[in-house]
Amino acid sequence: MKSKSMLTSLFMLAAIPLAISSAFAAEAAKDHKASPEAKYLAGAGAGAGKLEMYQSTDPNGPAMTKAEFDAGRQLYFDRCAGCHGVLRKGATGKALLPGPMQKLGTDSLKVLIGYGTAGGMPGFETSNEMTAAEVDMMARYIQHPAPTPPEWGLKEMKASWKLLVPVDKRPTKQMNKLNLDNIFSVTLRDSGELAIIDGDSKKIVTILKTGFAVHITRFSKSGRYLYTTGRDGLINLIDLWMETPQTVATIRTGSDARSIDTSKYKGFEDKIAIAGSYWPPAYVFMDGFTLEPKKVVSTRGYTYDEQEYHPEPRVASIVSSHIKPEFVVNVKETGKILLVDYSDLKNLKTTEIEAERFLHDGGWDSSKRYFMVAANMRNTVSVVDTKAGKLAANVKVGVKPHPGRGANWNDKKFGPVWATGHLGDETVAVIGTDPDKHKANAWKVVRSLKNHGNGSLFIKTHPKSKNLWVDAALSPETELRQSVSVFDLNNLDKPAVVMNLAKEAGIAEGRVTHPEYNKAGDEVWFSVWGPKTKESAIVVMDDKTRKVKTVIKDKRLVTPTGKFNLYNTVQDVY
Repeated sequence: MKSKSMLTSLFMLAAIPLAISSAFAAEAAKDHKASPEAKYLAGAGAGAGKLEMYQSTDPNGPAMTKAEFDAGRQLYFDRCAGCHGVLRKGATGKALLPGPMQKLGTDSLKVLIGYGTAGGMPGFETSNEMTAAEVDMMARYIQHPAPTPPEWGLKEMKASWKLLVPVDKRPTKQMNKLNLDNIFSVTLRDSGELAIIDGDSKKIVTILKTGFAVHITRFSKSGRYLYTTGRDGLINLIDLWMETPQTVATIRTGSDARSIDTSKYKGFEDKIAIAGSYWPPAYVFMDGFTLEPKKVVSTRGYTYDEQEYHPEPRVASIVSSHIKPEFVVNVKETGKILLVDYSDLKNLKTTEIEAERFLHDGGWDSSKRYFMVAANMRNTVSVVDTKAGKLAANVKVGVKPHPGRGANWNDKKFGPVWATGHLGDETVAVIGTDPDKHKANAWKVVRSLKNHGNGSLFIKTHPKSKNLWVDAALSPETELRQSVSVFDLNNLDKPAVVMNLAKEAGIAEGRVTHPEYNKAGDEVWFSVWGPKTKESAIVVMDDKTRKVKTVIKDKRLVTPTGKFNLYNTVQDVY
């Protein structure tokens, strides 16, 4: 039996984030003779988990066969690397280094992985997302040294680049009758696909093959092109003007990625794309119309506070400025926010801002001048004034903030505000964002609302809505992760109304996550994210009545997670 203090330490190893928590075990990669490039470009689903890596086993670690180690490597990459890092040095989750893991031991690690914690880490076995054998394998795997993936530079990117339809072979006008402003791109996480759904008819337009576990969708400023990237570093460029939207170019920018965006400033619309990688830690500029890679910039360097060298400072999120020709690049482990001027890539100018470590996700305030980003392991939201090019504030919030893009509204008492939910507690932190007219409230938590559970991933409202919707998708309790809270923005002193949307959809197993409004702001869409082999759905709520309007079910909707409305994404409406 482990000591009480050791078990306490065990349950502090918390918070595997968002989509990582619901992958299903991949088969062990088969040995085969191939060039390093071929091994890297093994197709959809190929990522760090399937690469030939340098590896060694620790004689103090539990026994593993090569097949088990290979399977554990893939399983770790699919589910854990996003939080704990490819090299397992920690970020949103704690470091998983062999020595401390061996002290905890296999039995205690199996409890953690199987049952989860209240700090935001889901129970993989209790939610039927890992078998008992897989939990045992992972508990043993993390007691051995982390294998190191190969590097990945411009040469390798160019070798992976495929221009499937040249620009001069594409339509000169929209060839379909879709209301593009109101389409939704929906990640089908575990099938490695993307669904494009017509927001007017609620019909699936097409299902497209993408990389594994697409993390983010962004649209070009013109609204013509759709870009995806995810956990195998594969980017798809999709032309929405075609009779049936299709992929016109692909590239792999590394073996693991989370962020992509395109230039929005006047005169640069659609011209430049940027993607950030988790491995190798870098960001790359590409031609916005073809994905041809132009320039790679490493993020390796020193942490802002202790000035210690870090080998894996991952690019967590990127947003495109509306007021300057700049991208806002958030570097997780070093705690630095980079304002990167893309007007001259040959003579790149970057403003480096010291913010806070373990930067993750965030969004603009309503003025689109201030960028709000969660430094989740420091329980902080960092605020950058992109007009002045400096840090405006570090705001202490709840435990492990995870806003997605966050939510903006004009609070009746405190003026313009922005809000985030939390992985590690039940609160919603509401921060004042107007230093000009509401200076006393600016960069302070002016309200703390009570969500129905911890494990919140996303929060959302709309300028035309009077509701604030919050999920609890990573709660360890079934009822809580299947439910959402909805607050009345005109009466925030009242408790939230809690609704179990999985039951409304007739789904027995699944997490309810990622509220996303339609363009008009009168509907809010939720994913009911079930296991890969079972049913999932999209629930469309009438925002005014708070009643179910439509349930979209289709056998092709495999593990739907993130959804992105074109108009709201381009205009940063949330």
